[in-house]
Amino acid sequence: MIKKVLLVVLLTLGMTQMEAQEYRVVTSVESIVPNGLGRSRIVMHNEDKDYKEYTSSQTDEDNTRNKSKRGDIRVKNFSETKLLNFYNLGGIRFQNIAANDALISSLITDMVAQGWELAFVTSAVESDGGKGDGKGIFITRYIFKR
Repeated sequence: MIKKVLLVVLLTLGMTQMEAQEYRVVTSVESIVPNGLGRSRIVMHNEDKDYKEYTSSQTDEDNTRNKSKRGDIRVKNFSETKLLNFYNLGGIRFQNIAANDALISSLITDMVAQGWELAFVTSAVESDGGKGDGKGIFITRYIFKR
């Protein structure tokens, strides 16, 4: 009996295909520029790139520099969803943050409905550096897998 169960398990494992994981990165950039002068977006690529085409390895014997062209790396097919800026003339706008959250939630819900799983979220901020700087972004990368 144990041999039969083991045989069934082995046959089942043998028939199961091991599929490679696929990842998708979606980035939101939210402006923290005062007076609402910045631009905020969700950006998603619509064409794939193979990093190997733009990668070189250097050794003691061969230290040839990477000669790939930056223009070849650029993605010309991408989606861009407008978001609202964190600030306007009156200062920080909590309604704008809530609106952005609603759009980002909608995107995540749609991605999950398409079979993607939200695997990682990472964010960073480059804030206003003081008087006269007037620059800053809040960037978040949503990494999905399936």
